[in-house]
Amino acid sequence: MFRLLIRKMTTQVLDESTLFEQLRVQIVPDFSVKSHKGLAGRVGVVGGSEEYTGAPFYAAMSALRTGCDLAHVFCLPQAAPVIKAYSPDLIVHPLLGHPEKEKVAESIGPWLPRLHAVIIGPGLGRDDNVLEGVSHVIGLCREAAKPLVIDADGLWLATLRPDLIKDYPGPLVLTPNVVEYERLANAVGKGEGSIAAALGANTVVLRKGPSDLIEGAKGERVDCTAQGSWRRCGGQGDLLSGSIGTFLSWEVYQKLEGPQTGIRAAYAACKLVREMNRRAFLKNGRSMCATDMLIEVHGAFSEFFGQ
Repeated sequence: MFRLLIRKMTTQVLDESTLFEQLRVQIVPDFSVKSHKGLAGRVGVVGGSEEYTGAPFYAAMSALRTGCDLAHVFCLPQAAPVIKAYSPDLIVHPLLGHPEKEKVAESIGPWLPRLHAVIIGPGLGRDDNVLEGVSHVIGLCREAAKPLVIDADGLWLATLRPDLIKDYPGPLVLTPNVVEYERLANAVGKGEGSIAAALGANTVVLRKGPSDLIEGAKGERVDCTAQGSWRRCGGQGDLLSGSIGTFLSWEVYQKLEGPQTGIRAAYAACKLVREMNRRAFLKNGRSMCATDMLIEVHGAFSEFFGQ
């Protein structure tokens, strides 16, 4: 098995108020000035199978409602008509699942230069043929140093093939829950230290839980403890990964000094989605679903960022 050494290192706890101010003033685009379609970001989601059509929809719609201009979904052919029926706002490409794995990368490859960030995993499933095709897509993203978010079954692939993301040359954000985090830790090697540091200098790991712990490869870390609710309906992780994709595209565009690229994007998305959760739960209680949270993006975003 491919194994990495997790090294002990000194941690630096980042100040939440400073991160928040950078996000509000320097990263979030100003929609009061003239712009053109695409300038606020173009985000791609690689995922969507016959069984799981909601996950890529939630991720792409969250990216779009957070503020990117265009959201693409690259899915299996069986999933495409369903996802298209969910919303006319999404651009859906039925390009996954070709029996010749290289053909998947050849089909998706021409779209990658148009995207500012790519999210791998929502609704992807664990079919070996599909995962092999997606591994080739990750290879293309690596060649272009494309900002990457890996979630859900994308993390399953990363656990099986950590070499795909080891020393990734561009910004990379992983979003494991507790179980996924343990699998990933076992895959990259046991010991004390940071999984982010073990995987490479550009890696950020967002460990989801009662509070969301965000760790960078250089020892920087921040906890997002914003209030949400204890309602844990399906789709919330997809909303988070989609939002990260948009914030990451903005963060990369600004080329800011300071914390490692990806930390601010992960923190912003955690804060936003927790507030969406809080607002939706207040209105819907135990009947709250991820669709109720999507409706709350604007109110939550406006409260934090004023636009």
